[in-house]
Amino acid sequence: MAKKKYYLLSLGCSKNSVDSESMKRLLDASGYTEVKSPERADVLLANTCGFIGLARDESIRSLRELAEGKQRNQQLIAAGCLSQLWGPRLAQEVPGLDGVIGTRRWMDIVDFIDTVRGRSRPEPLYHLPPDAATVGEDERGAQRTAVQGASAYLKIADGCRRPCAFCTIPTIKGTQKSRQPELILNEVRELTANGLRELVLIAQDLTDYGSDIGIKDGLATLLDDICQAAPGIDWVRLMYTYPGAVTDRLIETMVQRPQICHYLDIPLQHGHPATLRRMRRPANIDWVHRTVAKMRAAMPDLCVRTTFIVGFPGETEGEFETLLDFVGEMQFDRVGAFTYSFEGQTPSGAMPGQVPEEVKQERLDRLMLKQQSISLARNQRQVGRTLQTLVEGYDKGFSFGRSYRDAPEVDGLVIAEGRLPVGQMVPVRIDGALEYDLTGAVAAGQPLITL
Repeated sequence: MAKKKYYLLSLGCSKNSVDSESMKRLLDASGYTEVKSPERADVLLANTCGFIGLARDESIRSLRELAEGKQRNQQLIAAGCLSQLWGPRLAQEVPGLDGVIGTRRWMDIVDFIDTVRGRSRPEPLYHLPPDAATVGEDERGAQRTAVQGASAYLKIADGCRRPCAFCTIPTIKGTQKSRQPELILNEVRELTANGLRELVLIAQDLTDYGSDIGIKDGLATLLDDICQAAPGIDWVRLMYTYPGAVTDRLIETMVQRPQICHYLDIPLQHGHPATLRRMRRPANIDWVHRTVAKMRAAMPDLCVRTTFIVGFPGETEGEFETLLDFVGEMQFDRVGAFTYSFEGQTPSGAMPGQVPEEVKQERLDRLMLKQQSISLARNQRQVGRTLQTLVEGYDKGFSFGRSYRDAPEVDGLVIAEGRLPVGQMVPVRIDGALEYDLTGAVAAGQPLITL
């Protein structure tokens, strides 16, 4: 009997990639086989993103393309964030959908697909239980990792209990739900056995890990456990920490555990207290100054990444100028910036003072222009240092990889002449700096690969 075949399209962020990999493992274990082209599949599965308007547009466009090419006896399933957010509306937007499964019970994907395939009724089937948890004891044995080369994203929690006025995540994912430490550590051990070099911890809010399952200083405690359980992992990287929740214990753990990258992603979203209060975000700018200064004193090589939203409802020119001044004062190593995306189902959608699109874009351009010079100056401080570099590829005479200062997919590269071993850590002496990337040469005594 021929194996059932599926095609999976994963859209959105790294957290979505982890969910896609989890569903793939469940499907593979149940007798399905993944194929790389829709034409060869029995089931077409799209894991959608619904975070902002552009992401929703991409998800709808991708689903419609799959629907237009759908053959007889193929089923088209929409999963993920947009499925959870829109439910039956998604089927109205995409004629040809056979099933819609949300984020709350992704672990039911095999039973859901089997049910859809066994039905003769033309209307779509929905699996959108509103109160189910996204993680927990009933994960059906699926790992919560997405491996990319020698790196892996590991989701330690899902959902969020923060009340940000612009964010749909609590609606989509529900409240914070931490995974049990033993499940996480089992996955870490398996990844280590398979030669993993970098572990990227992700969640909607890493610093809230453990609060719902009775663990005090949960992130720091988990980091200690990970480093003890997997001494062979070179880097453990922290993404998505919450302002005001970076504790002294966490800083101490980062200092004491050499595996933990001196890298912190802490999305601040703005630099003016009034804007932050409208965003329902922590508005204590003094805390940011004190905590970043404390961390830089404890870890002089610390790389700080943050993100900002410009053009949030009510943002005045004066508030934006304060953000520019804040960026100049803080000298962040990495900055990602976005224009505010109108989300009608969030509190910010009903706020007065919606900023025109052209003003948003002009402010974004000004912010990124200012950050370019800061990023260049921060990179120039690396010249003369030798940085361990995780090699990820080779092209036209040059190898490229990342240092501890560079998170996958969002930060810069280290570029070195010659072919270096992909998937390995290689010391590179930095001899040049660009706005986002570094250039260098292999440290003395390190062999190059000859063709």
